[in-house]
Amino acid sequence: MTGPGQAVFSHSRIGDKEMTMRVFVAGGTGVVGRPLVDALVARGHQVSASARRSANLPIVAALGARPVLMDGLDQAAVHRAITETEPELIVNLMTALSSPAADYGAWLEVTNRLRIEGTKILMSAASEAGTRRVVAQSASFMTAPGQDLTDESSPLYLDAPGPIGIHIRANVVAEELVLGTTGIDGVVLRYGFLYGAGTSIGPGGDIAVAIGAGELPIVGDGAGRYPLIHVDDAVAATLRSAEQGDPGVYNIMDDEPAAQAEWLPYLAGILDAPLPRRISATEAAETLGVQAVYYGDQLPAATNGKAKAALGWTLTTPSWRDGFRTVFGG
Repeated sequence: MTGPGQAVFSHSRIGDKEMTMRVFVAGGTGVVGRPLVDALVARGHQVSASARRSANLPIVAALGARPVLMDGLDQAAVHRAITETEPELIVNLMTALSSPAADYGAWLEVTNRLRIEGTKILMSAASEAGTRRVVAQSASFMTAPGQDLTDESSPLYLDAPGPIGIHIRANVVAEELVLGTTGIDGVVLRYGFLYGAGTSIGPGGDIAVAIGAGELPIVGDGAGRYPLIHVDDAVAATLRSAEQGDPGVYNIMDDEPAAQAEWLPYLAGILDAPLPRRISATEAAETLGVQAVYYGDQLPAATNGKAKAALGWTLTTPSWRDGFRTVFGG
């Protein structure tokens, strides 16, 4: 078994028959999961993918993968699924974010449990099944305010207020479980804010609809630097990290951290929407929640240099400016 710190798979040999892997994608029907499953199957891997709802199982089957009904918080179900499929590689994309709630904290509750309880269950099952590598989703928008350009080693906002702090600390628990499980090479992908088909910043998505209606304001100076990433580039990075690269943490975002005061009006213009109004940080905290202040006016910029260098990852859409116009036809 390969030890931690060593690259497990050689990309140059992935096309060879002997290098095909048994892969389990936990959360295989989401906006990243579906195209990832499709890509893994196309590359010849033996793919199983889970869904929480039986109605989504035909989606997995249509992609050419083995569908598995699995609740990520059900210990028996997870252990059964993983030990039966004996995956060499697990990609953990499980969230519960597809049904937005009016209350930000309530919206994150199940996802936080999946990060803490679900990751613990999954890593235990992976160890039992002899899995060699686990790639897991996390978030790049967790760094403490007041920093300049940040990277994977920068301090996180662990003492953030309210639901932000709860979510960040849940992500950190998940990352530590993935990186610290003996005998398994753990890879953590800190995705930026996804945009594109099926996302909230995509046609018909909640954020795009709110911008179109002039309902999403700029907070304070709008200095928060959003790490945006086209969903197709997120899928490509996930595929690369599944097949090659050293264990560790990687920021998955485009090349241009986007100040809220820039990207909101830019997208509003593409959508022929009213220019966003401005509100104070105090008003934002009272009416929208503390997360609006953090993301809109405090989030530091981050870099993707490590992922590009270590994974050989090339962005198809390096700038959100071009990406927004492609996605929304502007």
